[in-house]
Amino acid sequence: MRLRIRHETRYRLAEPARRAVQYLRLTPRQDRCQRVLSWSVSGPPSLVPWTDGFGNRAHVASEVEAHDALTILVEGEIETNDTWGILPLDDGLPPPMFLRPTPLTLADDAIRDLAKPFAASCVGTGTVPTLHQMTGAIAERVVYATGSTDVTSTAAEALASGKGVCQDHAHLFIACCRVLGLPARYVSGYLHSERSEMASHAWAEAFVEGLGWVSFDPANCQSATDAYVRLAVGFDYAGAAPVVGLRSGGKGEDLSVDLSVEQVQSQSQSQQ
Repeated sequence: MRLRIRHETRYRLAEPARRAVQYLRLTPRQDRCQRVLSWSVSGPPSLVPWTDGFGNRAHVASEVEAHDALTILVEGEIETNDTWGILPLDDGLPPPMFLRPTPLTLADDAIRDLAKPFAASCVGTGTVPTLHQMTGAIAERVVYATGSTDVTSTAAEALASGKGVCQDHAHLFIACCRVLGLPARYVSGYLHSERSEMASHAWAEAFVEGLGWVSFDPANCQSATDAYVRLAVGFDYAGAAPVVGLRSGGKGEDLSVDLSVEQVQSQSQSQQ
């Protein structure tokens, strides 16, 4: 599938900031699931590309002058492939590192109880079907509700409230996998969907011996397809957040986001 993405983030401040630094994980990397046809990131005067510890393609954006507005614009086209949610066995990151718990994915008794019924069958060829069953269980326990949580909400809090968004579903899946002794990681990206609130999306990947990294999206009860674009991976949201920023001064932030993920008709299709 060929997808065209336009993602504009605008910050307006009631009082000017003296300076600002932002870390942008907004550039897809190329792998067997996706090929970058064109991509651009624009915004503050200084944009320095770098690769973080997870191999994510990123930028450090700096604004050293006083300002009361800031805009980040991402545009590009991606060609995606449906690999049944399976990534290569080796992407340069040791899977055991993703067994590490984090504050956002720390398992409590309720999470351990949720994962426990899947422990016996989560071995060998039964691992992937079992993880799909667990994905469904998570979706049943945590209903998708826009605005019910924020970026500081933990997996345990989402499970306790019974409401959350894709970020919470991913965190809860990761927490359950780690209870089962399976490496799991957070993925941020884009999704081509009829539901506009899911255009900026998050899901999870679990490492399955003999297969590699396998994606699971509890918010949609499926693995990633060619409708998904991967931006970044991390232990949790904190390590894969699309935008993280710091500024000196500035008050009264007003944030607005315009995001579109559209399928581009191929030349052969347009000629039919």
